[in-house]
Amino acid sequence: MHVSSGQKRHVARRRVALATALMAALPGAAVHAQQTAPSAEMLAPVNVTVTGSRIRGTDVETAQPVFTMDRQAIRATGLTDLGDIVARMPSAATPEVTPQDTLSSSNDAGGRYANLRNLGAVRTLVLVDGRRWSTSLGGLTDLSTIPVSIVERIEVLKDGASSIYGSDAIGGVVNIITTDRFEGASADVLYGVNGHGDGAQKNGTFTWGKSSQRASIILGAGYEDGNAIRDSKRSLTRAAYGPRHPDAGFGMGPYGGVVDPRAPGTPGAGAYAPGGIWVPNQYVVNHPGGVVGDTANLASFHPYDVDSNDDKYSTARDMTFRAGTKLRNLFGTGRYNLTDDIALRGMASYAVRDTRSQAAGYPLQSGSGRADGLFIDPANAFNPFPGDETSFFRRTTEMPRVTWAKSKALHVDAGAEGTFPWAGHTWNWDVTYAYSETRASRTASGNINLVNARKALGPTTVIDGQTACADAADRAAGCVPWNILAGPGGTPDTVWRYVGSTTTARQVTRTNDVIANLTGGLLDLPAGTLRAAGGIEHRNEHGRYLPDPADSAGLTTQLASDPTDGGYIANEAYLEFDVPLLAELPLARELAINASTRYSHYTAFGGRTNNKYSLRWKPFDDLLLRATYAEGFRAPTVADLYAGSAESFESFLDPCDSAFGAAASDPAVRARCAAAGVPANYRQVDQSGATIGSATGGQNPAAFRTGANPALKPESSITRTAGLVYSPYFIDGLDVTLDYYKVDISDIITPILAGDILNFCYVRNDPTWCGRFVRGSDGRIAALDESLANLGSLRTEGYDVGLHYRFPETRYGEFTLISDSTYLKDYTQVSAPGAAPRHLAGYMNGTQGLYRVRSNLSLDWSWRRFGATWTTRYFSGLKDSCWSTDIECNRPDEVNALSGVTGVSRKGGVAFHDLQVRWQSPWNGSFRLGVNNVFGRQGPLYYNVSSAGNGSPPYNPAFDIDRYYYVGYQQRF
Repeated sequence: MHVSSGQKRHVARRRVALATALMAALPGAAVHAQQTAPSAEMLAPVNVTVTGSRIRGTDVETAQPVFTMDRQAIRATGLTDLGDIVARMPSAATPEVTPQDTLSSSNDAGGRYANLRNLGAVRTLVLVDGRRWSTSLGGLTDLSTIPVSIVERIEVLKDGASSIYGSDAIGGVVNIITTDRFEGASADVLYGVNGHGDGAQKNGTFTWGKSSQRASIILGAGYEDGNAIRDSKRSLTRAAYGPRHPDAGFGMGPYGGVVDPRAPGTPGAGAYAPGGIWVPNQYVVNHPGGVVGDTANLASFHPYDVDSNDDKYSTARDMTFRAGTKLRNLFGTGRYNLTDDIALRGMASYAVRDTRSQAAGYPLQSGSGRADGLFIDPANAFNPFPGDETSFFRRTTEMPRVTWAKSKALHVDAGAEGTFPWAGHTWNWDVTYAYSETRASRTASGNINLVNARKALGPTTVIDGQTACADAADRAAGCVPWNILAGPGGTPDTVWRYVGSTTTARQVTRTNDVIANLTGGLLDLPAGTLRAAGGIEHRNEHGRYLPDPADSAGLTTQLASDPTDGGYIANEAYLEFDVPLLAELPLARELAINASTRYSHYTAFGGRTNNKYSLRWKPFDDLLLRATYAEGFRAPTVADLYAGSAESFESFLDPCDSAFGAAASDPAVRARCAAAGVPANYRQVDQSGATIGSATGGQNPAAFRTGANPALKPESSITRTAGLVYSPYFIDGLDVTLDYYKVDISDIITPILAGDILNFCYVRNDPTWCGRFVRGSDGRIAALDESLANLGSLRTEGYDVGLHYRFPETRYGEFTLISDSTYLKDYTQVSAPGAAPRHLAGYMNGTQGLYRVRSNLSLDWSWRRFGATWTTRYFSGLKDSCWSTDIECNRPDEVNALSGVTGVSRKGGVAFHDLQVRWQSPWNGSFRLGVNNVFGRQGPLYYNVSSAGNGSPPYNPAFDIDRYYYVGYQQRF
């Protein structure tokens, strides 16, 4: 097929645009024209991987929005983790788990994940060289386990691709292409630190390679050490709700408190509330200047005021905002050409990640003892109510909860590939076996051994003038009496060693994957060659989670969970055709369609077929029009199907709360709450026992339960895209891209969060949800079931716009201007069949900001051995929950689409600016120096940020926390 010179120029410029589009989406991204390395160099790759298609040798990738970033641009970001790099794309969002996830009990905490189109990391497929990488029980792929040193480029397909790759490719595909030919050696080091002097990042990588005509081998190693950032370091994170409300969000205090145990009606022991409910008095031991008196004497106590901070504690002072992490990885790849047409290849990668996080001491209370409770014995010498079993509450601040997580990820694959002629065309084939294994352990300290705590709080006696445990067998086993009311400094180390608990949970996932692909030309048509691809895949997924036996049995205060053990087998086959229809005609320089279909059969739920259709049309050389229609699915993960039930503490707003809930303004909701037995004027309380002070709600004192569902079916999706690439011949160096996308997902696999369950029951008046929770006689939620279900749907719709212009070369150097933006038109959730849709575009929804506009603008300059890049990253404003009806509530009459409560706080946008300068030395070294967030901007504070699984409220985890300075050096040998 004849290709005109204009068309060649158009294709070349288009590929440059696609290669630089993602670079613009990242701070400090640059187009380097001067930097070359005669000593160590990346050789031309042997394999050509096309993300989004299995057909080689065609331009089918241009029918889909694929963006590419090379290794030089990766280095230019100043970031050392692939997950952080991908997150800077305008079309990327905050994943389910972030580095700020210090309260999560998940083994995924500490990793880095990719989330495209705001659809979640579980709906973003991560590939390495076109093959699946290892995933956790929850279906997340940790990008930090992939060493940056061997990455040749990153290709991001912002389109559905289940017909090509199978499950999970709904939001898009991140394909990490590794180098397979390298000559020489290269060492790269980087040091970065925040403006407050914390969170230092130290990174070093080394790569060595040797290539010949027949063989090549590459070895790489990397080390990264990221210091922790503490909440107490800066005003932004020092208080639970930020600097605007420094006195809000205090938790249970460190000084002992008791609940009057005397019988209802006893004078001075309490009072009857409206409705005839007995409310006992609560007391806290006096502690002037931190000195505690005689805890056995009620005269040493004062009444506990739940609305005062005098006896409470700011937990942020003991928390890590961002966990400290160490990562080591090794990588090796090799290739050997048996003949001119057959090659053997192999890859091995091993990564170890250590993460350490800290939370404040445990908020211990009688309810922490689960069904049996935990009380001060009537015969305990420290009981201020001798003769009565006494409930207590007290935070164990002397023993912060420290968690050490270790993850070991192994990936090995081996295969063969080659070519052969058939029917006048060259055909390519490849066969690969891949094995992935991730072993993770999570050791938690600072919890309480409930068995020993009961004994230490039990009856006491006096032996040789010293208070001791009354039971001789317990004493022989190490029992020492615990004055739980004494407060900080009042508990000897011997007691902490006796009542403290350190437990370890372990997890392992294994994937065995066999893949075979075949692609080539079938026949020649007038417009070109009809090409086809086909293949099969057999994948076996298995996972196991073993909680510590003591935790699982409920013998400690650690969140209890049951073991997980299960897996499934997937057998799949696909076909793909690329059909040229017209070529070299007026208004049809090229017209072609691409069609693919994949059949997947899972032992867990059966079979399904997904199809995809793509169109590309060049009416003239400078303009490419493209469109796709894709069916997709996400299979339930091993954890979704087989995970044991687990406990969780969650923050939510009870709609029956008479001050901030929907009952405060909606008579119908108020009537439903009353009919359910909720007392009039009911107030929700938080973990400290205080009534909530804002529409943000509070964390429940009692643990809820989450669990898997073996009857889950896959999520289903339909993705539609349409766009253009315009490279006008009369403006050399200019490329404009515009893409429209719309993704519809049904049968969403989701835990039903507490706030949603309560709203379904009371606000939306759906009684099927009212059986998922239990209220106590005082109206408080005593138990709630958040187990998984295929529930509701999700739709997202928007536009991507790119403008890339390389200015004519001047005597002052070369300049390149690159702009990429995403506009979110719609993001609609339907929580359950028949439920009213929630239109959430423009909201902070608790796990991610659904920005209407995200945009990156980059100006790069290069001259001789010097270069510099200025990048601006813009986030539009978001709607958030009001603090209250008259505080931080600039739209008091607007209904909050998240909660259904009247009142919205609209907060403005923010832009972060990054600068990098670089210099190429004459001795094959290169220096780079940069500042991310040059002006030290802090974005708005959002009270809807989730504290478990996402970040540290009210900080938005997508924002920079501080200025970040870095310096890097690379030496090639």
